Amino acid sequence: MIVLAVIIGFALVIGVLALLYAAWLSYQVVKSPAGTPKMQEISKAIQEGANAFLMRQYKTLLPIVVVLLAVIGYFIHTHMAIAFLVGVVSSALAGYIGMQVSVRGNVRVAEAAKKGLAPALALAFKGGAVTGMALVGLGLIGMGGLYYIFGDLVPLIGYGFGASLISLFARVGGGIYTKAADVGADLVGKIEAGIPEDDPRNPAVIADNVGDNVGDCAGMAADVFESFVVTVIAAMLLGTASGLFFVELPLFVAGLGVLASILGSIFVRLGKDRHIMKAFYKGIAVTALLMLIGAYAYLSNVPDGIGWFIAVAVGVAITGLIFWITEYYTAKEFAPVKNVAEAARTGAGTNLIQGLAVGMQSTALPALLIIAGIIISFLAGGLYGVALAAAAMLSLSGIIIAVDSYGPITDNAGGIAEMSRMPDKVRKVTDELDAVGNTTKATTKGFAITGAALGALALFVAFAEETRLESVNLLEPAVVVGLFVGALLPFLFSSMLMTAVGRAAFEIVQEVRRQFKEIKGLMQGKARADYARCVDISTKTALRELALPGIMAVATPLLVGFLFGAPALAGLLAGAIASGFLLALTMSNAGAAWDNAKKLIEGGLYGGKGSDAHKAAVVGDTVGDPLKDTAGPALNALIKVVNTVSLVFAELILGYTLGLLG
Repeated sequence: MIVLAVIIGFALVIGVLALLYAAWLSYQVVKSPAGTPKMQEISKAIQEGANAFLMRQYKTLLPIVVVLLAVIGYFIHTHMAIAFLVGVVSSALAGYIGMQVSVRGNVRVAEAAKKGLAPALALAFKGGAVTGMALVGLGLIGMGGLYYIFGDLVPLIGYGFGASLISLFARVGGGIYTKAADVGADLVGKIEAGIPEDDPRNPAVIADNVGDNVGDCAGMAADVFESFVVTVIAAMLLGTASGLFFVELPLFVAGLGVLASILGSIFVRLGKDRHIMKAFYKGIAVTALLMLIGAYAYLSNVPDGIGWFIAVAVGVAITGLIFWITEYYTAKEFAPVKNVAEAARTGAGTNLIQGLAVGMQSTALPALLIIAGIIISFLAGGLYGVALAAAAMLSLSGIIIAVDSYGPITDNAGGIAEMSRMPDKVRKVTDELDAVGNTTKATTKGFAITGAALGALALFVAFAEETRLESVNLLEPAVVVGLFVGALLPFLFSSMLMTAVGRAAFEIVQEVRRQFKEIKGLMQGKARADYARCVDISTKTALRELALPGIMAVATPLLVGFLFGAPALAGLLAGAIASGFLLALTMSNAGAAWDNAKKLIEGGLYGGKGSDAHKAAVVGDTVGDPLKDTAGPALNALIKVVNTVSLVFAELILGYTLGLLG
């Protein structure tokens, strides 16, 4: 058995190694040729817009962070307040690092596309891997470092809460921004003006490309960073009842998964069949295999270690299976998306009906998968086994986010190729990369949602232990109140985000229409659009709209807990996890199905671009955009925030509950 003190050192060393690997990949990306002055000009505009949004977002969040820091420090403990601040900084830094490479990699991938698919893919994946490796590296260093410094797990709860807070606002703000710009650009550009996607005549095109980075890169990084750290921390907390080995085992599993991700990323290479998804699956498969080998080598020498190994294997298996399930429901090659495309032949109404049906249907297999995973891991190791399985799943976040962050880089590369009028052969390569990027963004959302649900379950069990709840009685009125409030919360939260996207998109639509009308020669390509104006509108509206949903997510569990007690709050958490998980899957998969059905038609099916089927599919895609890129992913953060808030304030809730319902 490894000396327990060595496990913390192992986690810290692997964390540093992941950051060094990310730095080396960053160097590889940045030293690559950046293309023509025109390409660099477009890339710089995207970079400036993304940086401006992120900085203004962090400034907007600063007062909230300061207030919570003071509250935690005064009412709970100074150590937890320090850890909370470290969590805030780490989560923000994970998104910032990834986005900085993403906005520099896009133009270089477009330039690499001149040489062919293989070099462009290699460069895009390196750019995405920077985000993945920076994320897990910072997480390991944060958890291992704080545990070593304080010698106590309690401050780590604050670290998880800090990560959760940034994740929530990054998902909400970035999601509103990206979809407001995207919907606004599509409604006027594609539907009204009849111009192609990423056409330089569209004033919202730069804002749309900026949105890919602040939503799909920075937002996703913060989201999965939070899932990674809070799940490992929850598993460590559950291990306290059984001894030090069980406290530190999740940290060891996390470090092992990160090491496997680093090695597995090396195997992502294009084969002779030029199948991009196979290249990604090869890297993920190698990562999973190395993870299992390492876990077995260690746990087979530990008393009762085979049970813990089975729990780890369950987490790894769920990762692979959720990828396959999500791809089936969202990729162009399979029946669900083909059915959505076919439904567009009879209009937007039938297209919307079929897409919504696919989204609802897509919840069944993931739910059954989680149920099976809970049963097997519980039989192998009790509630601790369930938490360990969740930690094992999230330990693979490095390779998964590398695949995800590849998406916005290739999307931007295609936009730069279009706007700078690069040759058709280049655009063909970027289109091929981008088509796979849509699939990877959908499949990794499935991973993020499932990981969030399992992580929230682990946090829920940790909350029950902190509040000494052995069972939750559904016959108690307070519990039923909490259950309904929790089940309602994801719906109300999603409604607020959808409405926010609609309001922001309306402002973009009005501005794009104004520019088409007032800027002479714009539609003829003789005048330049005012891109900065649309970027500014998207930024202001997104930041204006993010506050209320975020405050609601933090305040609701506190109100229920202090008014009705810990059992009611447990009911709220259970309701939020169940309804949030299923609603997130429905929205994310329906949106991805509508998106890829549109792309299927744009490829020439049912009349291709400009046909009635295409116009109907564009409507479906427009409806699906805020579902899959704003409301759906933001529910990941919501269900984890309500759990981490509850865990942070568990002792206070026990001491100061009013108990209005007895």
